[in-house]
Amino acid sequence: MTWTYQLTIPSSLNQQSIRACLRTWLIPKRIQGQLRQTRRIQLNGAPTSIAQLVNTGDRLTLTFIPSDFRTPTSNYIAAATAPATILYQNSDLLVVDKPAGVKSHPNQPGETGSILNDLAATLQPTQQVPYMVHRLDQMTSGAMLVALNPVVVPILDRLISDKQIRRTYYAWVRGHFATPTGHFTAPIGHDATDKRKRWVNTADAQPALTDYEVCATTAHQSLVKLTLHTGRTHQLRVHLAASDHPIIGDPLYDSQAESAPRLMLHAQLLDLQLPFSTTRVTVPAPLPSLFEKPHLIENY
Repeated sequence: MTWTYQLTIPSSLNQQSIRACLRTWLIPKRIQGQLRQTRRIQLNGAPTSIAQLVNTGDRLTLTFIPSDFRTPTSNYIAAATAPATILYQNSDLLVVDKPAGVKSHPNQPGETGSILNDLAATLQPTQQVPYMVHRLDQMTSGAMLVALNPVVVPILDRLISDKQIRRTYYAWVRGHFATPTGHFTAPIGHDATDKRKRWVNTADAQPALTDYEVCATTAHQSLVKLTLHTGRTHQLRVHLAASDHPIIGDPLYDSQAESAPRLMLHAQLLDLQLPFSTTRVTVPAPLPSLFEKPHLIENY
């Protein structure tokens, strides 16, 4: 199996070396070296050196092989619990609307029931397969990014870490905020007393940044829009709980979780920088009815 990309050089890369193009496209150095050593780069149909300069409109061909990647194959069992709702798709990636209560991926060999199992079944007629890029907690709903080949997995990982892919969430939380907008900046690490949990300002805490904006309130609750700038485990859940505004229904951080029907957290928007492109796309995931109608959650 191979993956071949036919790329037209844009004006922004005119008179750049092929090496600079590969770096701009965030292809890892290890893979750049393998492409170079095995002469799998062509310019306008002819083998070339990565030192070669390119011009606007030139055609660059890159051919990737399984040994380029740490995880070249996708082995999720194609078993659909429910049809997967795809919000956006191109040849490299898709955004799926993950339901609350469904795992992002299997945890054990042979396991099914995750959104990636559903996607594997949905994609089967097209001979495409899903590759994990980022996950949502099982009880979180909304937009989740999935790769469709191993080439773009490290590129998407890098785009996320470089904040070129931005994620926006909505959450119903307990209490009211002193200001309608603000930031949570406390670093997050492992909770010293419960291995399932994370907390702020722990011994191993890493930097974390979340923006919030209050969108609606009830007598005792607030609907907040949350922008995630870093990707720590449980980041939104911990930042809100540590500010005395736990997400309603959070089994780890909300002491009144049993009264709620679900964790009230929804990944509402993915703002994507597409690989090998200057194009950005914005992919929204429809808000569940519980998020749109404050009177429905007033009793939780």
